[in-house]
Amino acid sequence: MKLIYKGKFNGNPDSLPHGEHKEGAVKFKEIDDPKKLGLIMNVLSIFLLIFLEGLCAIRSGIVFNVFGALLALLSMFPHEFLHAICFKKEVYLYTNWKQGMLFVIGCEDMSKTRFIFLSLLPNLVFGIIPLCIYFINPQYSILGTLGVFATTMGIGDYYNVFNALTQMPKGARTYLYKFNSYWYIP
Repeated sequence: MKLIYKGKFNGNPDSLPHGEHKEGAVKFKEIDDPKKLGLIMNVLSIFLLIFLEGLCAIRSGIVFNVFGALLALLSMFPHEFLHAICFKKEVYLYTNWKQGMLFVIGCEDMSKTRFIFLSLLPNLVFGIIPLCIYFINPQYSILGTLGVFATTMGIGDYYNVFNALTQMPKGARTYLYKFNSYWYIP
């Protein structure tokens, strides 16, 4: 894997690196309107945040630790790096802080299992594992807060996993082309 920082994303999907578009590939059924997708993901994030905070409150009270929240923000680049290491070839990192965007994109195709692992890895490392440690020992409120916020920040990754699980048939491979995911049967 070779990580290449491309700087600010200009909003034009045609400017993104892309590999060969496979003949007969099927585009994932995704929400195409970026504003609508952003609104839906933000609403789902709020519901997930409320749910996770509710679980924490049941366990030991509402959890909020300033340092945990700061760690969640600081985990944004490492989150993307964990996505990046799941690629075998070149992967490109983009930012657009005005729109709250930070993402990696690679041009290679991969199995459904690898795509799901790629999507979930950072959310496990920065979200689920710290949250589980907090549930075992609530004195680690820093990990509880990190886990709640990092899990919530991964909502777009869960959307990708949902699409892969519900749309890709057995044996299919997937790849990113511009801003969309596609699947095909080799």
